[in-house]
Amino acid sequence: MLADKDRIFTNLYGIHDWGLKGAMQRGAWDNTKGLIAKGKDWIVNEMKSSGLRGRGGAGFPTGLKWSFMPKESDGRPHYLVVNADESEPGTCKDREILRHDPHLLIEGCLVAGFAMGAHACYIYVRGEFIHERHRLQAAVDQAYEAGLIGKNACGSGWDYDVYVHHGAGAYICGEETALLESLEGKKGQPRLKPPFPANAGLYGAPTTVNNVESIAVAPTILRRGATWFASMGRPNNTGTKLFCISGHVNKPCNVEEEMGVPFRELIDKHAGGIRGGWDNLLAVIPGGSSVPCLPASTCEDLPMDFDSLRDVKSGLGTAAVIVMDKSTDIVRAIARLAYFYKHESCGQCTPCREGTGWMYRVLDRMARGEAQKREIDLLLDVSYQIEGHTICALGDAAAWPVQGLIRHFRHVIEERIDQYAANPKPVDAVPMQAAE
Repeated sequence: MLADKDRIFTNLYGIHDWGLKGAMQRGAWDNTKGLIAKGKDWIVNEMKSSGLRGRGGAGFPTGLKWSFMPKESDGRPHYLVVNADESEPGTCKDREILRHDPHLLIEGCLVAGFAMGAHACYIYVRGEFIHERHRLQAAVDQAYEAGLIGKNACGSGWDYDVYVHHGAGAYICGEETALLESLEGKKGQPRLKPPFPANAGLYGAPTTVNNVESIAVAPTILRRGATWFASMGRPNNTGTKLFCISGHVNKPCNVEEEMGVPFRELIDKHAGGIRGGWDNLLAVIPGGSSVPCLPASTCEDLPMDFDSLRDVKSGLGTAAVIVMDKSTDIVRAIARLAYFYKHESCGQCTPCREGTGWMYRVLDRMARGEAQKREIDLLLDVSYQIEGHTICALGDAAAWPVQGLIRHFRHVIEERIDQYAANPKPVDAVPMQAAE
């Protein structure tokens, strides 16, 4: 279990002052000038040594991502873009950083931006986050006033500007290239890669897009040392992580824990256990709605990290742990997610545009039992036709929950079909979208 002295987010619950004075008392902005004085290469190498993997879902090594930026400018500016478009169902960590510890993020922006040769940073905030955007803007204003950012930021000789940009509430804008399109004032649709953002990102200039949590932890890692961060967690899955625990637990919460913490320990120690006891657990979605669900039988001692969850054909994603007890209609729950992806698809790629709607309609019938058993394999086959055949990962995100359902709960769908065949009940007349 994570010791209090190793916590990075010391105001996660908003108990203390969110402003500059409070942040400084908790250790933010402590000798930031000294960190910058150590140079770009030192910062990037320290981040690589820490083993930090991106906290936005994909888990790509952060230091490596930073190193992709060109070392010298070819005349184009360099940009850092922070992805605060937290729209993954079940995920509620970045908003707490924006609300309660915004200075950790702003200091991280300065250090990360300097390491990549950027003089400007854009923080793209999700459309629904009104209060969070006001709080972040207030913190940015405080940092400007104190000379921590702006001209000669922290007295380092490096000029650095931070801009807060408000999105309009589209899930697809959480995809890094769709976010850049939206930031440029265009329709938020993913771009084809290559070119990758490190070569041609925002306004065609070298750009790195990072998640809020990835950037916010950087100054603490640099201050306390890469070996400190790497000493927590498991090999290739190091450090601390914010977990968002929701669903059928006694105390839903956000909590900072060590990577690789066993699932049961995470739930019992922080979320008050499963509602109705451990034996009442049906399934868990371990990393936000886009990763496949896992049945209770695989979960008890499961280490919550990228590699362990990949090995059981799921993923850590954003570490949004959605717990479902035996009262859950698992088919209806996954159908609800399929409706979400159908609704949020940008429509650019045919497999996603047509496939997400098709999967939702089939699952909606399966939830009522109005289907044939042969359609289960057909649905699985269509999910594989969508996965990996789209410009961005939304196709994968739509396919994986369906694959997880069929992999672990095919028997539930078959029982539902048998029940309906034996006793066809009147069809539920309320379509899902009308029931919201």
